Amino acid sequence: MSNPSGTASSFRPQQDETLKKRRKGSIDRYIVSRLLDYIKPYKGLVTAAVVITLAGSVFGPLRPFLTKVAIDDHIAKNDLQGLAFISLLLTGVILLEGLKQYASTWITQIIGQKAVFNIRMDVFRHLQKLPVRFFDRNPIGRLITRTTNDVESLNEMLSSGVISILGDIAQLLFIVVMMTLLDWQLTLIVLGILPIMLYVTMTFKNKVRSAFTDVRTHLARLNSFFQEHIAGMNIVQLFNHQEIAFDRYAAVNADHRDANIRTVFYFSLYYPLIELLSSIAAGLVIWYSGARVLKADLTIGVVISFVQYIWLFFRPLQHLSDKFNIMQTAITSSDRIFRLLEEPVEREESEGDRPALTFRECIALHHVWFAYDEKNWVLKDLSLDIRMGEKIAIVGATGSGKTTIINILSGLYPYAQGSVTIDGTELKNIPGSSLRKLIGVVMQDVILFSGTLRENLAFSNPGIPDEKIIEAARIVGADRFISQLPGGYGYRVKENGTGLSAGQKQLIAFVRALLYNPQILVLDEATSSVDTETEQLIEAATAKLMQGRTSIMIAHRLSTVQKADRIMVMHKGVIRETGTHQELLAERGLYYKLYLLQHPDGR
Repeated sequence: MSNPSGTASSFRPQQDETLKKRRKGSIDRYIVSRLLDYIKPYKGLVTAAVVITLAGSVFGPLRPFLTKVAIDDHIAKNDLQGLAFISLLLTGVILLEGLKQYASTWITQIIGQKAVFNIRMDVFRHLQKLPVRFFDRNPIGRLITRTTNDVESLNEMLSSGVISILGDIAQLLFIVVMMTLLDWQLTLIVLGILPIMLYVTMTFKNKVRSAFTDVRTHLARLNSFFQEHIAGMNIVQLFNHQEIAFDRYAAVNADHRDANIRTVFYFSLYYPLIELLSSIAAGLVIWYSGARVLKADLTIGVVISFVQYIWLFFRPLQHLSDKFNIMQTAITSSDRIFRLLEEPVEREESEGDRPALTFRECIALHHVWFAYDEKNWVLKDLSLDIRMGEKIAIVGATGSGKTTIINILSGLYPYAQGSVTIDGTELKNIPGSSLRKLIGVVMQDVILFSGTLRENLAFSNPGIPDEKIIEAARIVGADRFISQLPGGYGYRVKENGTGLSAGQKQLIAFVRALLYNPQILVLDEATSSVDTETEQLIEAATAKLMQGRTSIMIAHRLSTVQKADRIMVMHKGVIRETGTHQELLAERGLYYKLYLLQHPDGR
């Protein structure tokens, strides 16, 4: 079978077309609809917060009006009893306003925290379902930014943004009503400034939206660079790469700084403009109302209350601009989060799927093509049958495609062309979770997680009894070093297993695989990073582990595969030779050459 297309682009995951169409409209409207889905479960709390906020928005506008009443109706008339009553009433309004602020803040914070908790859980759950190819093209630092900084921006918006904006708008309306009742002419002067302010705000919105997008993009790059270099600090130091890494970090950091400075520039320009416009409004009101007072056409109380109303009027507008800052950051973050949540996931099990998958006959790969990128094929028209109970080995030079076969069989990567079946069922039709219940993999690079050693050993099933864990460790030969660790099975494993040797981590991986109890066992260079003594322990454990299981061994060391039922020799994505150890040596082909490289004496 020839190369099907010349490139490997035919199998790249594509974003769901329906989701794309939904996003072609207003992005803000789409984001709001998605966010509402997270708020709906708390509609009772939302209703309470809205009612309290809207009802409480009348308290602020009442204060200047009560001041006017105190001046014109009581101070001017020397009415001390009436003045005392108005003073008590004003104090009560201020107290109620404080209680309203406390209640609305408390409730909105609860709503925000609950909604953000669910968003974080959805993001993490979705990340666990994404295919490995997604993680190949997305740096860890970028994903960390999504789950921390971006989600936290949503928290700020949900807890102190949306509902408070409703309160500010309601307060503005009450202020306009109160000003109109006092004097419609002065009200027109104040409202005359509003179109200019709206124009400034809309211009600011367009500029700052782009700036916030740049900030988030550069923050993701900064986190990616930092995470990558911290994780690889030993390599950085071994190659004296510190200065070069520092210079590159400085460049990435400078890009992030400059993006933030651009947002600061817009805000530093915007706020003075708002202050200037409010001062102009206040000046015009004082000038016009003062002239009317001199003509006895207006009272001092109205003038003083109107000056207070001006500052009250522009304060919600400033609050709205502050909230707009929060909203812009949150909308940018929301867009990035929901794009992540739209990434296509692996096929999941459904009610229509058949019962638990079992392996009884044969794994078959027929004319399989695969590439990690769009240009270079790693597997080329590969065909291979693995019968139940068979122990096969796949050997070959680095880059020949050995591990790629395992990645395909494990469902980690989709193949471009050809067919892969288990007992006649196409692999693409088997949910990834069902497939991986069949397969246990021991990799060369063992990943351990922070926690106890027991938690790492019982990774597949935390409920496994301690007796089974201890027995599995004894079979593998790991019990000796585990018993010497501080705390034994309760030993606290550090990140990436720091403090444990490569051999110890490899033995832990074998115990983990044994407890998983798979029908198909895969050993991918499982002994390449251990010493001779540990290798002997592992070989003995491997023999026990393979009993009654179909086994696939990937190896560079040919000494570890000599007892395999069949050995496949890979070369540039193609199986060049197949046979037993002795048969392949007799052919004097690629396997023979590899053997001589490792055993120059021919033994």
